[in-house]
Amino acid sequence: MFILGDLFEAWVGDDALDLAYAQRVARALMASGRQRPQYFMAGNRDFLVGDTLAQAGAFQRVDELLTLDAWGDRFLVAHGDAQCLDDAGYQAFRAQVRQPAWQQAFLQRPLDERLAQAAQMRDASRQAQAQQQHEGLPFADPDADLCRQLLNTAGARMFIHGHTHRPGCFSLGQGLSRLCLSDWDLDHGGAARAECLYLGPEGIQRDALM
Repeated sequence: MFILGDLFEAWVGDDALDLAYAQRVARALMASGRQRPQYFMAGNRDFLVGDTLAQAGAFQRVDELLTLDAWGDRFLVAHGDAQCLDDAGYQAFRAQVRQPAWQQAFLQRPLDERLAQAAQMRDASRQAQAQQQHEGLPFADPDADLCRQLLNTAGARMFIHGHTHRPGCFSLGQGLSRLCLSDWDLDHGGAARAECLYLGPEGIQRDALM
């Protein structure tokens, strides 16, 4: 099983395992890990996941751009945020928070303070997205040229990712494609979107757990 990031709304450090919700998630992952190997790829909300959570959840952390060979085919797998080049504001933020010095300084703050800052960041992000939608501006998808370049370098035909919350399979031309997973929103009414992607000898199948 591969988790392509954003397992949490925000993960502010592995000491958050003291929180009840995080403990429930870790127990569920531990139980799942007894049945199958599990791999976790950091997203934009949980890039601070460390070895303590990985051990508690029985998963192995992997690189944020992964080449997967399965059943005679090759796939390129990523969370997808690093490829959304048109989102310049986010890319600047990403470059900042991925710096070791920033992370070290952030993790030295008290847990309550980090949780509060993460909540403020999420509120600011929601407001920015709402403003963008109000102004009719397009949301950033992974850059097609970059996706083609990455696929050609990896010798793969399909780029599988999450991040954008706009599921579907999209042609990139040249026999290449981009497949976006759904988010997992089960809390706000409407149709549930807890979708998984199954890869087997028969090919790719998309299915909703709920």
